[in-house]
Amino acid sequence: MSRVLINGWFFHKPNTGSGQYLRLLLKHLSSADTRVEIHVISPVSTEVPDSCTLHVHNTLDRQINKFYFEQVIVPRAAKQVGADVLHIPYWSPPFKSPCPVIITIHDIIPILLPEHSRSLIHRVYTAITIAATQGTSHIITDSNTSHDDIVANLNLVDTQVHTIHLGTDDVYKPQQNPVAVNKVRASYNLPDTYILYLGGFQRHKNLRHLLAAWTWAEPIANEDCPLVIAGRLPEQPDGYIYDNLPNIVNELGINDTVRFIGEVKEEEKTTLYQLASCFVFPSSYEGFGLPPLEAMACGVPVVTTSAGALKEVVGDAAYLISEPVDARELGAAIISVIVDENLASDLRQRGLIQSSKFSWEQTAIGTLEIYRKAMS
Repeated sequence: MSRVLINGWFFHKPNTGSGQYLRLLLKHLSSADTRVEIHVISPVSTEVPDSCTLHVHNTLDRQINKFYFEQVIVPRAAKQVGADVLHIPYWSPPFKSPCPVIITIHDIIPILLPEHSRSLIHRVYTAITIAATQGTSHIITDSNTSHDDIVANLNLVDTQVHTIHLGTDDVYKPQQNPVAVNKVRASYNLPDTYILYLGGFQRHKNLRHLLAAWTWAEPIANEDCPLVIAGRLPEQPDGYIYDNLPNIVNELGINDTVRFIGEVKEEEKTTLYQLASCFVFPSSYEGFGLPPLEAMACGVPVVTTSAGALKEVVGDAAYLISEPVDARELGAAIISVIVDENLASDLRQRGLIQSSKFSWEQTAIGTLEIYRKAMS
């Protein structure tokens, strides 16, 4: 039986992209091939699927500790468990490993968007990560867009980088649970109709443009259909990576129709999507773009951009606007979906078809194939 060790640094953080990826990947890996023994090394005690073996090395959640965990603890654990392959499910490979290393690079935003590496610590960390990447056996990435970015910017051989699309978890579906609907409506004080944004708050997500667009859409949407922004706002917006969104809302005078509802529990995301009249995601770069796909799987019409991998993911099943984002164009797109029921219905149907093309079962099968390549 083959043995794979996976770095589980983010496993206990399901609200991060890397944490969500790892949780869903582990959920489907063992069911895809029982001949592969999955081990997970984690900095905290956490609950992993029954088919996985957990190894804990208690580590405080600090940048220097994370680096030590990645470069020392993980390779040491690979040797101790006799791993045939070491999988790092985010972009931070060790320089040395007792077995072949596979990494998943979701995107190379630290290179493409340098404002994300303004501090000396981040610049040094990125430089070390780039150097360590050269010694990896195989690289998995989420989209053809990211594949091309990685090959072009990291000086890697094309055949070393493999595109394996992400999927939508089977909890994302149009059918609503009445109990969950009542609970979520009450928890977040949601009206019958609303426009939803759910995702990160980095500047490339273009929330400032969304708020500017809302000044155009608001008079038609009115107070009965607010803009709901879900997620935990950054504690220290710096104007470089994060904007101060509440301040922008105040400056634009749209306080009455914009709601920040804070962090959403993972089990409530499905219902939050399902109840939305429209999901809007105006990002200027994505290595994949999971939120629009999840919204589509829930039967919600989506407005997004054609930037990065988004068009690759949503196909012709979303209302696409150009990038860079123009506030009037984005506002007009939102209005169109609100007022044109035929358009909204068409987007719902096409979204369901498009989202069905992506599954975590296929993600797991593709990942196992890369494990086999590395072992051979």
